[in-house]
Amino acid sequence: MSPGGIRLAHRDWGRREYAPALEEMRRLRAARRRGEIPDTLLLVEHPPVITVGVQGADGDTLPPGIPVVPVERGGKSTYHGPGQLVGYPIVDLDVRGRDIRRFVGDVEEVVVEALATVGVPAGRRTGQRGVWVEERRKIASVGIAVEEWVAFHGFALNVGTDLSVFAAFHPCGLPGQVMTSVSRELGRPVPTEALKAPVLSAWASVFGAPASAPVQARATTPERPAAA
Repeated sequence: MSPGGIRLAHRDWGRREYAPALEEMRRLRAARRRGEIPDTLLLVEHPPVITVGVQGADGDTLPPGIPVVPVERGGKSTYHGPGQLVGYPIVDLDVRGRDIRRFVGDVEEVVVEALATVGVPAGRRTGQRGVWVEERRKIASVGIAVEEWVAFHGFALNVGTDLSVFAAFHPCGLPGQVMTSVSRELGRPVPTEALKAPVLSAWASVFGAPASAPVQARATTPERPAAA
């Protein structure tokens, strides 16, 4: 139970290949829709992979030798790999006012609060989604999908990520050099494990707050992707 009284859960998957993680995430989304699990944050670190959202790769030439997986989240292409903490919030938006914009903002807030805990001041950038340092360096990307008013996919926080991979293409349609990491900002190596407790604390703080009044009629909706 979170401090705000809302039942939350989390699962730490450690390192897991992207394809089976995606399959399990989709299964858990369906389980949340049926009310079998509470809102749940999945934490995982993936081996190198590039995912391409519904906006496509925009004609970009992706780095060779890295698997590419098309997914239903919003946004374009991005990289996941060692040193990056990925969080997948499986959240029922039906009881949170069906406010997708607010949900994306709350996901960003989880990352912002976690980064503050380790000494990295971060926030938003006008006109852009994701989490930024000084509105110039992007430290985390956000891309979600919503099916039947349950959100899945989530955020990718660069902790000790090899940033040279981003420089080889245009992640989220941006110059790869804009990407940064916790290690770069602090000027020292930071293990991914060091961000798990701060992220979980922020997850409880942000998503454990009382939700909006439930929507009475639960309608099936098409996928609604959003991204940064």
